[in-house]
Amino acid sequence: MTEQSNFQGVPQHTSPFDAIRRVNEQGNEYWSARDLAKILTYDNYRNFLKVIAKAKIACEKSTQAIPDHFVEADEMVGIGSTAKRRISDVYLSRYACYLIVQNADSEKPIVALGQTYFAVQTRRQELADQIASLPEGQKRLVLRSQMAIDNQRLNEAARSAGVISPGDFAMFTDHGYRGLYNGLTENAIHTRKGLAPKEHILDYMGGEELGANIFRATQTEAKLKREQIQGRSSANQTHLEVGKEVRETIKRLGGAMPEDLPTPEKSIQQLQREEQKHLKHKDQLGLFDNSFDENE
Repeated sequence: MTEQSNFQGVPQHTSPFDAIRRVNEQGNEYWSARDLAKILTYDNYRNFLKVIAKAKIACEKSTQAIPDHFVEADEMVGIGSTAKRRISDVYLSRYACYLIVQNADSEKPIVALGQTYFAVQTRRQELADQIASLPEGQKRLVLRSQMAIDNQRLNEAARSAGVISPGDFAMFTDHGYRGLYNGLTENAIHTRKGLAPKEHILDYMGGEELGANIFRATQTEAKLKREQIQGRSSANQTHLEVGKEVRETIKRLGGAMPEDLPTPEKSIQQLQREEQKHLKHKDQLGLFDNSFDENE
């Protein structure tokens, strides 16, 4: 199994639980029980196995299949300059880690941090799964609303970095799009989508394209704040670089480039009107469907 771990040389702002997260060849994330034991300050791995056993019981009680979240594994580790020996390990899903920290020694400060981290991350994944299961139209409505929130936060971070005037913001926005869309500016994307002058490109993006732009916006905001970037040029360059990184991630995963994704026929505004009509009709049915039957 090919894997990646960021345990060594991790910036201080990175969560220690993110630092030991691994990714397999299929792009699925997992954690090593031995890595997690070290982070949770369990010096004796045998004692940590007792915590894993409790977590497995909790997993089973939650009607989840244990093999889906706890995978027994063997690893070869170095014990000298060239010598290696085989050790047992358990590969854990995010949910398994959550159950483990819930059953770990709560007196350890790092355990409390782990409980918060995995609770939040697990909930995020649940919400992501719920959104993914929605019909495309409803998914677009949810993601477009999220995009508006994330753009507002991004603009606030950019303003703190020195992006002030409307012209500054237009240029800052273009740098992000250029990075993600292989050099295309907002106007160029608008033209490529064949939109009318007053139509906004975000209102004519499908769920996949909106998701890529949400990732661009949130990661740029985080980087501007984390690195305390100052100056318009630096902020613009940051937005450009993050856009490129998101594009490279899509490419590595074998996804379609955002400029090649189809433009939906209906705008967000049209979907909103249809949803409002549907909800209104649903409310009316709720009021009258039990009151009488025309065949009676």
